[in-house]
Amino acid sequence: MVDSDQPEESPVETLARIAAAKEALAREEAVAVRRARVAGLSWAVIGTMLGVSRQAMHQKYGRRA
Repeated sequence: MVDSDQPEESPVETLARIAAAKEALAREEAVAVRRARVAGLSWAVIGTMLGVSRQAMHQKYGRRA
């Protein structure tokens, strides 16, 4: 987002910020999936909530959760 009061980020700064945000979001997703499984939610429900298939969720988190 461009704010005229703030200096514009360089492309490298933007990419670094996005990479950090993606890592933080992935950690948050993993915790949420673990909590959902402990609460008894199915892989299908979790996948639906995250916009992917139950197979994708199980494949990504099945051994961890």
